[in-house]
Amino acid sequence: MVISSVFYTSQQASESPYNYVPTKWICVSFVVLYCISTVIHMDQALKYKLWWMIPTAAFAGVLEIFGWSARLWSSQSPELLMPFEMQLIGTITAPTPLVATNFVILGKIINELGPQFSRLTPNMYTIVFCSFDFICLVVQAVGGAFAAQAAHGSKSATLGGNIMLGGIVVQLFVILIYSGLAAEFFLRRKYNAPFRHQVIKFGRGQRIMSKKMQRMISAMSFCTICLFIRTVYRTVELADGWSGSVIASESYFNWLDGGFVTLAIYTLNVIHPGNYLKWDATVHASLPDEDQFNQNYAF
Repeated sequence: MVISSVFYTSQQASESPYNYVPTKWICVSFVVLYCISTVIHMDQALKYKLWWMIPTAAFAGVLEIFGWSARLWSSQSPELLMPFEMQLIGTITAPTPLVATNFVILGKIINELGPQFSRLTPNMYTIVFCSFDFICLVVQAVGGAFAAQAAHGSKSATLGGNIMLGGIVVQLFVILIYSGLAAEFFLRRKYNAPFRHQVIKFGRGQRIMSKKMQRMISAMSFCTICLFIRTVYRTVELADGWSGSVIASESYFNWLDGGFVTLAIYTLNVIHPGNYLKWDATVHASLPDEDQFNQNYAF
């Protein structure tokens, strides 16, 4: 009985487009984890009125639920192409909106701690990086659709894979540029080396590096590292090809994609910008009489 069961599973794996049969309990676990995180993100976005968290972190959770639900379907019917195509598009595109969350958070941190130390203005982080992020999302989705269509038609999925690979590589490059600019900002602020002169009005207070802000920066950094590792993995996976050893390993996917994205999305649940970036008067050093100090100071 055991031998026939093992043989049947091996036969299923050989017929599966994954080259393995997704493990049911792992798929269920990730679906549940992403459902919980997405509901919490929606509640937090409404609670703190951070509407931009809905099309970013919450939307990423929805896409992950879609992708892992498809993998759960595949665990029951591994030979079917439709759930494979669904999970391909869902899991490849899901972390992209989550990356955009970090872009927006960095812009808000810079706006609080001193825009004069940043090479880009706070709004430019949202405009420039989120625009590139959206392009990456579209390219990956198109590549996934091409690959899924090719697989459904029993044709080569190489073109679709290459398109997805291009989107992932661009995303990897964007994350590196973003990380470099963030590091430059914090170093310039630490050593008081502003990139530009800015007029600051006394009496309104200067934001200092509070403990909450430090935790938010740490959370953003950890989240970025998790997503970077995941992006490196997907780059290697797609570069290795559809018949490569990387894409045929379920453990790689579970740990390096599902695991790291889960860590990233829950990090922003625990250390949420609605709580850790909100205005706190106790960490502002304001002069006693604003009218008395109606003057400008340029760094």
